[in-house]
Amino acid sequence: MDSRQLAALLSSLISQLTLLILLLYPSSPISSNSDSHPHSPDFHTLFSLLHHFLSSSDVAATICRKRRRTHVSDHDSDPESLSGHSKLGRLARVNSALVKDPGSFRAFFKMTPSTFEWLSGLLEPLLECRDPVGPPLNLSAELRLGIGLYRLSTGSDYSEIAHRFGVTDRVAKFCSKQLCRVLCTNFRFWVGFPNSLELDSVSQKFENITGLPNCCGVISCTRFKVKEESIAAQIVVDSSCRILSIVVGFHGDKSNTRVLRSTSLFKDIQGGKLLNSNPNQIGGVNNPIPQYLVGTNNEYPLLPWLMIPYNDPIPGSNEERFNAALEVPRISMFKTVASLKNWGILSKPIQEEFRNAVAYVGACAILHNALLLREDYSGLCDQIEDYELIDHGLIHRDCSIMEDINIHGCVVRSALATKVNNFQ
Repeated sequence: MDSRQLAALLSSLISQLTLLILLLYPSSPISSNSDSHPHSPDFHTLFSLLHHFLSSSDVAATICRKRRRTHVSDHDSDPESLSGHSKLGRLARVNSALVKDPGSFRAFFKMTPSTFEWLSGLLEPLLECRDPVGPPLNLSAELRLGIGLYRLSTGSDYSEIAHRFGVTDRVAKFCSKQLCRVLCTNFRFWVGFPNSLELDSVSQKFENITGLPNCCGVISCTRFKVKEESIAAQIVVDSSCRILSIVVGFHGDKSNTRVLRSTSLFKDIQGGKLLNSNPNQIGGVNNPIPQYLVGTNNEYPLLPWLMIPYNDPIPGSNEERFNAALEVPRISMFKTVASLKNWGILSKPIQEEFRNAVAYVGACAILHNALLLREDYSGLCDQIEDYELIDHGLIHRDCSIMEDINIHGCVVRSALATKVNNFQ
């Protein structure tokens, strides 16, 4: 086994170890009792620990550094500073190939220089340890990451990327796909549905801003153009726009309900594996309220764990106030989808095969959460007024839901409407 293969193996083992940590900690099982482990770490503590282990991938990276990769372009030997007062040596080659100021750097990569450096160190063993068949690329991890991020951030074609970075079209294509493959294979745990303890925190934040108890996320289905068709992505987010779940790969002509019912999320919730904490007994409300998601519109069915707005509520009624309360969590979904579509590769028809488009959506979602974890809001879009949730007639209503499930959903929604009225 050569050094590059060994480094890749070590990095993969480190990624698997982080998943094992999530399973071994008492807070990890979805069905665990929140009172059973009072000292279990919260979400931020767990991710701090994950970051510690992931940062240890630098150990694996050193194995690959017996020769320092350099770019073939002459201007790479003259590093430019990101500002007049500081130099980031690891970014010098990428910066000199593109920009000379931090503002433009964010525009090209959807992140700050410090986040780029952090991500480069994290991915270095995996980016450097596999080249296409033939001579080695002789590119540093920073340049490989820069090429891939530039493709995702700007949506530029391979010829333009090749010109900017002084590589061939073939190398630009390889680096772009390599980044997506590494993110979607080794770092997909950055997008994972919370366990029961984390959901308590998620629901508390929603309740603080809406008065709606036990809300565990907002669900929607959006579409991305792929050549002459579209691809559907089902997304669940929390109040901070963190993606809790994303499922991509359905053809865009499927309705929201058909997509939902085809996912493991639906099957796990219906089977009691998720959203299974004991219902809350709320004062002033006769019926206990279970954990649930909020659907962004009436294209979704009404279920005990899926709340949607009332149709044509009477002005001044509890139903109208309930609908108004749902508008607040919906904003986080609008911002998240707008942020994903702000990545250049997703902002226009993707000129790739369908499976490559799936990888692009997944990679952008993973990077979206990584940036939020870093408190780097370079890629978060606040301009949501022009975003339409229903994507140009691609959604079709599907009412094939069992009547008794609808009845239970009505009971829960009525209890929530009463609760919101009391809150206001």
